[in-house]
Amino acid sequence: MIMTEQGETGEAITILLVEDDAPTCWRLQDALVKAGYEVRSAGTLAEARQALSVGAPRVLLTDLRLPDGHGVELIRETRQRLPDTEIMVISALGDEESVISAITVGATGYLLKDAFPTDIATTVRDLVAGHSPISASIARFIVRRTQGAAQNSAEPPPGPALNTARLTPREIDILWGIAKGFSYAEIASHLGLSRQTVPGHIKNIYRKLEVHTRSEAVFEAVQQGLIKL
Repeated sequence: MIMTEQGETGEAITILLVEDDAPTCWRLQDALVKAGYEVRSAGTLAEARQALSVGAPRVLLTDLRLPDGHGVELIRETRQRLPDTEIMVISALGDEESVISAITVGATGYLLKDAFPTDIATTVRDLVAGHSPISASIARFIVRRTQGAAQNSAEPPPGPALNTARLTPREIDILWGIAKGFSYAEIASHLGLSRQTVPGHIKNIYRKLEVHTRSEAVFEAVQQGLIKL
C-alpha cells in the first residue's frame, strides 16, 4: 500500500500531470506516486481541460508543447478558474519567451526536463509549501536579466557585499552545486558527503541568506560575490 503525501489539511496532495510524451509521463508519474502523491495524467490540452472540469487538483504540472495547443493557455485558464491550484511547468523549453510567458500568466514554478524525476517529486513539496521552485539554469538566466537591467540603469549598481551571510566554505561549495543544477545526491558525491546531510546544509544556507528557494539562493550568492556563474 502506498502512503499518500498529505498537505496541511491532512488530505492527500492531488496532482494533474500534463505530458504528451508517454515514456516521460510514465517516469514522472511513477516517481510522484512512489513519493505518495495521488496522480492523474493527461496527454493533450483537451484531456487536461476535461480532467480539471471534473475536480481541482492541488498541483498542476504541465508541459508547454502539447499536441493540440500550448501549455500557457492551460496555465492561464487554471489560474483564473482555480486560484488555489499550484502550477509548475516541466518543459524542455528554457528560452526567455517561454519562461516569462508561463510565469506571467500564473505559473509559480518552472523546471526543465533535465531534472531527475525524484527531484521533481521533492520539488512539489516546496511548491505546496509556498515556494517558487525554478531550475538553476533558469535562475541563472533571471540573474543575468536582472544584472543587465541594473547595468542599463542611470546609476551603476554598488559592488557586491562579501559573504555578509557568513557562509562556511562547505556551505559555499554546496551553494555552487545548487547553482550548477546538481541534485542532492550529486552534490554529496562531489563533496564526499552523506546524501542525508546535504538538506541540512541547504536549510542553513537558506536561513543565512534569508531565502526560501534555489533561485533566490543563487541570486543572493551572486549578489554577495560568493559564487560566479
